[in-house]
Amino acid sequence: MSQATDTPTRPIRFFHRGEIVAVDGLAPTTTLLSWLREQARCTGTKEGCNEGDCGACTVLVGELDAHEQVQWKPVNACIQFLPTLDGKAVRTVEDLAAADGALHPVQQAMVDCHGSQCGFCTPGFVMSLAGCYERHQAAGSRPTRQQLADDLSGNLCRCTGYRPILEAGQRMFELPAQRFDDTAAAAALKALRADAPLGSDGFHAPRTLAAFATLRAAKPEARLLAGNTDIGLWVNKQFRALGEILYIGNVAELKTIRVDAGGLEIGAGASLEDAWAALARHWPTTREMGLRFASPPIRHAGTMGGNVANGSPIGDSAPVLIALGARIVLRHGDAQREMPLQDFYLDYMKNQLQPGEFVQALRVPLPQPGEQLRAYKLSKRYDSDISGLAAGLWLQLDGDMVRAARFAFGGMAAIVKRAAQAEAAVVGQPWTEATVRAAMAALDADYMPLSDLRASAAYRRRAARNLLQRLWLETRPNAALAPSLTSVWSV
Repeated sequence: MSQATDTPTRPIRFFHRGEIVAVDGLAPTTTLLSWLREQARCTGTKEGCNEGDCGACTVLVGELDAHEQVQWKPVNACIQFLPTLDGKAVRTVEDLAAADGALHPVQQAMVDCHGSQCGFCTPGFVMSLAGCYERHQAAGSRPTRQQLADDLSGNLCRCTGYRPILEAGQRMFELPAQRFDDTAAAAALKALRADAPLGSDGFHAPRTLAAFATLRAAKPEARLLAGNTDIGLWVNKQFRALGEILYIGNVAELKTIRVDAGGLEIGAGASLEDAWAALARHWPTTREMGLRFASPPIRHAGTMGGNVANGSPIGDSAPVLIALGARIVLRHGDAQREMPLQDFYLDYMKNQLQPGEFVQALRVPLPQPGEQLRAYKLSKRYDSDISGLAAGLWLQLDGDMVRAARFAFGGMAAIVKRAAQAEAAVVGQPWTEATVRAAMAALDADYMPLSDLRASAAYRRRAARNLLQRLWLETRPNAALAPSLTSVWSV
């Protein structure tokens, strides 16, 4: 049997609509959306863009947390391969109303506020709002209107407009509370843990780091799969065959985020949402860029390790991590090696990974006195868009003198790389307007950007210079601009 149609040694098993379902005989690249619509006949979940951008296919995926409670997170069903749901729970728009037909507060609020017109996008909005509702009800909090907008940044509507939908998001907390009853889901997830790891000639999902490393060394040609937010498009849009798939999402050790004497360590399997939240706790100036990094459904599925390993020159993680002096941990079998992240990238979509090797973790230094960091992203759309230009700009100041600098830009070259000439122009100099203007001029020697659909070369050069000036305005020793003066949300 070909790899494209190999079936697991046991069925894929997950909790859906009140019971554990077993799925067998489907290609490992079958998406959750396809299964919902074509096999389960749950057609409330819609296919829009089929690449994780529009949010029409948003569902909630549940896993047990450290307290054995089900945590529900929004994901795009169109780019989740069905085997990645093994051992988890799935909740769709069909699962919200009560058994007697009474609408969930999210649904009732959408009706009350006229939040639906053609209705195609509505199930996705409802599921994103349901995840928001459940999270805030559990915490005893209510989101601000801006927090609601952030939660809905991955959902697009082309006819109703966002005002009534945001009003529905506020209205749902005014209705009688109705929490998910997760008793059956929690029991099912505990039972599913007894299943053997899913594996076949086409899809492998080991659960321990040692097993994963052994399998990766034995199968160096297998396709590594993390959140599927990039590879899913290879299948849906480019119709590529993936061959054997090695999935990291079930390896708990690779999801670990911890702080030790060496700084912040982020496992390669940790979600972007969790990884960026940890980064922002130590470096608060990265928070806004984290909110603009794709959308909540993408961030809950995708991983920072995958974003770094992908190596796109317009990826948002690498400029910030390189500016912070992050290091990358690579593993082959039992052997590990570590290097500065800036040395990991060799050329366009080429890196230091050897056959059978994989990214195990990222290590990020913690803030020290005198350090300043800014993370900037420029894109045509504020929310959920790919960068035309991204920058991580780090300085170490001693009074008004620059002791060290790391300026990393994405979108300016075939790889994310540091601006060596601009850094040299500021190190050892007083942090003045004259110094920053020298650095701005030096950028021309650091980069020769290209023009593409996202930005012209001229725009990128000018914008990169202007971001250095903004860095100075925000960090200058005298009269530095407050965050409220550089954010459109404070106006």
